[in-house]
Parts: sequence; structure tokens; C-alpha cells
Amino acid sequence: MGLDRTSPVPLYFQVASRVQQLIESGEMPVGGRLENEVELAERLGVSRPTIRRAVQYLVERGVLVRKRGAGTQIVHPKVRRPVELTSLYDDLAKTGQKPRTEVQTLRVGPAPDHVAEALGLDCNAHVTWIERLRFADGEPLAIMHNAVPVDVLPLSRADLERHGLYELLRAAGYAPRMASQVVGARVATTAEARMLGDVRGAPLLTMTRTAWDASGQAVEYGSHIYRATRYAFELTLST
Repeated sequence: MGLDRTSPVPLYFQVASRVQQLIESGEMPVGGRLENEVELAERLGVSRPTIRRAVQYLVERGVLVRKRGAGTQIVHPKVRRPVELTSLYDDLAKTGQKPRTEVQTLRVGPAPDHVAEALGLDCNAHVTWIERLRFADGEPLAIMHNAVPVDVLPLSRADLERHGLYELLRAAGYAPRMASQVVGARVATTAEARMLGDVRGAPLLTMTRTAWDASGQAVEYGSHIYRATRYAFELTLST
């Protein structure tokens, strides 16, 4: 676990980042235990407070959990998703996290005003409205609401449980090419917490997106919530 002591990046953050990389790659398996802080500090040649802070950083993000009498246990890798025009299903499959989908709602009806406005549809235009619960490695990760104009793509429950929405759009010739996206945060309601296997008031990340194909036609509106302890948006910034 190489550390750069000349870097302006704090040592605790370097340690935490490297541990998270090892967990995400599977080198440190879920369910395993982190070696104790004294041994880890000696092996890395850093102080115990540095190790303690790195571990606390990962505990706060839900990657590690401290258990009395059992030490510090690896709970699960956090899903880190780049902010790009991709679908969650594709991103999970690409990183080997075994996506699974349960379709909660699938119906055709008039688009709500805010959805019609986002998609550029006439008032009372019909959309297919979808609510899905997305799992990663068997654990609930996100509740996803989407609206697709009915003239874009007919959707079935079976297709949505076997494939990602963007995969279906691409297959129908409506590949999303451009999107407007807003990311935010809030706490879970009782119903949302129940679906996600979490507690009421748990932190959630939110994302709303409207996507257009190469011709400029709006093909999808999405409003999703993600468990903040299992999920993060990742951005690369440059000047």
C-alpha cells in the first residue's frame, strides 16, 4: 500500500482511498476483517491517529463497520459512478456488481406537468411510467422512476427485469446522446427506507435527468434515489 509522503493529499485520505480500492477490486473481500490499527500503523509507518482517522472516514461512508469484540469488518464496496451519460444497470454490469431489477410499477398514462415540460410533450401526452427497485450484488441500491414517451418505445415488465432501460432504448434506435442532470441529497421516507432495507431518515442521493437522442428527441425522464452509504457520484475536473 504505497503512500506518497511528499503529496499535499493527507496521509489518512491516501490510506482510506487505497483500502477502498482494495475492497472494490475484491483483494480485501466483503465480510473480512481489517487488521488492527496498531499492526496497520506499524506496517505503513504512520501514526495510530492517522490510521484511526482513515478507518473512521470509511466507517462514515458505510464501507467498514466496527463491531464490539469482532474488530473492524468490511461491509461492502461503495458503488462509485462517474457522472456520464450511462445507465446504472450498465455501470453495475461493467464493474461486475450483478445488477438485478424488480419492476414495482409499469403503466401508461398522461405525463405529470413537470415530466411533460421536461420531455417537451403536449399537455396530457401519454408516457410509460416505470418504478423499479435496483439491486447490486443482491442488496437494494436505488429506487428509480422513469417516464418514456409512448411513441419512443413499448416496454414490458420482462424486458425491464432482464435489461437496462438505456440498453432497450439503444436497441430501438433511440440511443441517449445528450442529457440535463441535477444531483442532490435528502433523507429517506418511511416507505423508501423500507424498500431499500434502511432506516427512516437515512441519507439519500438524488438524481433527475432528461435525455435526448442524436436527433434532439427527448427519449427519457428519470428521477432516482440512491443509498448514500452505498453509492457516490464521481467527477473528474480540469481547467
